Amino acid sequence: MGDILNNAFIEDARGRLIVALDLPSVVEASALVDALGDTVTFYKVGLGLQLGGGDRFARDLKQRGKRVFLDYKYYDIEATVQNAVARAAEMDIDFLTVHGVTGILKSAVAGRGNSNLKVLCVTVLTSMDAGDIAEMGFPPSVAVEDLVLHRAKKALDIGVDGVISSALEVSQIKQQTEGKLMVVTPGIRPAGKDAGDQKRVSTPGAAIKAGADYLVIGRAITQDKDPKAMAEKIVLEMAEALAER
Repeated sequence: MGDILNNAFIEDARGRLIVALDLPSVVEASALVDALGDTVTFYKVGLGLQLGGGDRFARDLKQRGKRVFLDYKYYDIEATVQNAVARAAEMDIDFLTVHGVTGILKSAVAGRGNSNLKVLCVTVLTSMDAGDIAEMGFPPSVAVEDLVLHRAKKALDIGVDGVISSALEVSQIKQQTEGKLMVVTPGIRPAGKDAGDQKRVSTPGAAIKAGADYLVIGRAITQDKDPKAMAEKIVLEMAEALAER
């Protein structure tokens, strides 16, 4: 029974790992997907690949049986956002990110329609801290966590499926939204890995224990000398955390 449970946790963890394909070209991204094989089932395609064939590549990933997170962070007038989200839904994209206020988020939900696409609202980028949001014009009294929670609760009220948040705010989001909001967490760095340009980071195990539903991990895997082995190591760490939580 123990082995069955362990395998169940491992497969659960595998489905919660999203590898960010933030690479210079679709050719390199495709080669990495080949190298990772069945170890990874979910991939993020972001702005770096968008004008280099990213949309076509996303379709190719779906044809290969992978799940796709289209991280274009849509932020535009309502009609444009609704149309963009509707097109992503037609492509059978799994996750998609949007920025914005109530009207923009409502238009994204409308664009999603009855499809299986999950619309995720960006709260505060994990590369930003208190100094950055002050530079954006928020009063010094507004803490990063307060802004994240405000946007998370607003997203839930509007009908958005989930939010992008650092692991530092996950437990509060889950508590404040009674666990009704999915939380996808970037800024993940395994122990010993450089934080790089991220300011609010966490290890995979800590993020899962905090309640994160999915983890987005890029350079820690894509720039490792053995990406597949690193991905497997991270999946095991996530599985152990799932078993504990």
